[in-house]
Amino acid sequence: MLGPNYKRPPIDAPGVYRGDSRSPITSSESLGDEKWWEVFQDPVLQELIRTALQQNYDVRIAASRVLQAQAQLGITRANQFPIVSAGAQAFSERNPKISSSFPSYEANAGEVDLSVVWNLDFWGKYRRQTEAARANLLASQWGHRVVLTSIVSSVVTAYFTLRELDLALELSKQTLAARRDSLRLTTVLAKNGSASALDVRQSEQLVYTAAETIPDLERQSSQQENFLSILLGDNPGPVPRGCSLIEQPNPPTIPVGLPSELLERRPDIREAEATLVAANAEIGVAKAAFFPSISLTGTAGYESFALNNLFTHSQRMWNGAASLTQPVFAAGALRSGMRLAEAQEQEMLLTYRQTIMNAFQEVSNSLVAYQKNREFREQQELLTAAAQDTDRLSKLLYEHGGASYLQVLISENNDFSAELNLAQAQLNERLALVQLYNALGGGWQ
Repeated sequence: MLGPNYKRPPIDAPGVYRGDSRSPITSSESLGDEKWWEVFQDPVLQELIRTALQQNYDVRIAASRVLQAQAQLGITRANQFPIVSAGAQAFSERNPKISSSFPSYEANAGEVDLSVVWNLDFWGKYRRQTEAARANLLASQWGHRVVLTSIVSSVVTAYFTLRELDLALELSKQTLAARRDSLRLTTVLAKNGSASALDVRQSEQLVYTAAETIPDLERQSSQQENFLSILLGDNPGPVPRGCSLIEQPNPPTIPVGLPSELLERRPDIREAEATLVAANAEIGVAKAAFFPSISLTGTAGYESFALNNLFTHSQRMWNGAASLTQPVFAAGALRSGMRLAEAQEQEMLLTYRQTIMNAFQEVSNSLVAYQKNREFREQQELLTAAAQDTDRLSKLLYEHGGASYLQVLISENNDFSAELNLAQAQLNERLALVQLYNALGGGWQ
C-alpha cells in the first residue's frame, strides 16, 4: 500500500499534573477509571443518569452517527472486491411482408449471462480508503463516548445545583419563620414600652430580606428542574430528589493517575487520534492516484435465437478484457490532491496535540479548583459558626438591654448570608469533583 503507515506521534506529557499535591511518584490509580455509579452513589441521581443515557437526544444522535459510519465502512470496503451481476433477457419479434424483397419473418432470442468487473487494488488505494473509513468509525464511537461523558457530568452538575437551591430555599424559609417570631416579640415589647418603633421597623426589614429570597429561589429551582428534564429527554416537569447536598460523597483526596494514561482514557483524545489515522490513510489514497488503474472485466453465459436450445453447449458465449489507465495530464489536480491530503493530515495532527494540551489543562484546573474550593468551604464553615454565635449573643444582649436592635439586624443579616454562602461553597466543592472526574475521562465506561 502506498502512503505512510500510521505511527502515534511523540507527546511531551508531564510526569505529574500541576496541582497534584501528592509525591512525585504517582500511583496509576485514577478517579477516571471508576464507573460513574461508583463515584455518584445517590440512588435517585443514578436513576436520573440512566434515564439520560437512554433518552437524551444528544446521545441518540451520536449513536446514529456510529451507525452511519458503520454503513459507510461497508460501502467503502466493497470497493476492494469484484462486482458480479447476473442478467437475463428474452424477446420475440414478427415483421410483416413489405415486398417480395422483404418477406415477413419471426425472431425469438434469449440470453443469460454473468458479468464481473474488478478494479484491482494494486497500489492499495481501496485498502487505504477502508483504513480511513474504519478510523472514522472508531472516531464516531469515541465521539459517542464523549457525549456520554458530557451527559453524565451535565446531569450530576444540574442535580447538585438543584439540591443546593433546595438547601438555600430551606434555609430561607427557616430564617423567615425565625424572623417573623422575632418581629412578633419586638412588636409586643414596643407596645409595652420596652422597644422603640425603630426596632419594629428594623425587625420588619429582617423579615422582608428573608422573604424576598424565597420567590427568586423558587424560580431558579423550577428552571433548573426544567433544564434537568430536557437532559433526561423528557418534557419540563418536576424532578425527584434523593440525598441532600451535604450527604453527597466528598472524598478528601482523589487519585488522578499518570498524565500519560490520560491519552488512553479520555474519549476526546482517542477521537482526535482516530481522525488523525483517517487523514494519514487519505495520503495513501492521494498517492495511488498517480499510478495506473488496472481493471478486469468478463462476461459469460448463453445466447440463442431459439429458446428451446438456449442452454446447449453450442450456445455458450464469453468475453474478457483487461485495461490499464495511466494518468498523463490532469493540470496539477493530482499533485494538488496530494498537497491537500498532507495539509489535512497536518491539521489533524495539530488538533490531536491541542486536544491533549487542553486535557492536561482541564485536569490541572480541576485539581486546583477542588483543593481550593475545599479550603474555602472549611473557612466558610468557621465563618458561619462564628456568625451564628454572634447572632445568638447579640439577641441575648438585646433582650437584657446590652445591645441595640441595629446590632441584632447586622448580626442576623451576616448569619443569613454566611449560611447561604456556605451552601454555595458546598456546591462548588462538589461541582469541582464532577469537573475533575470529567477531565480525567470518567463517565463513559
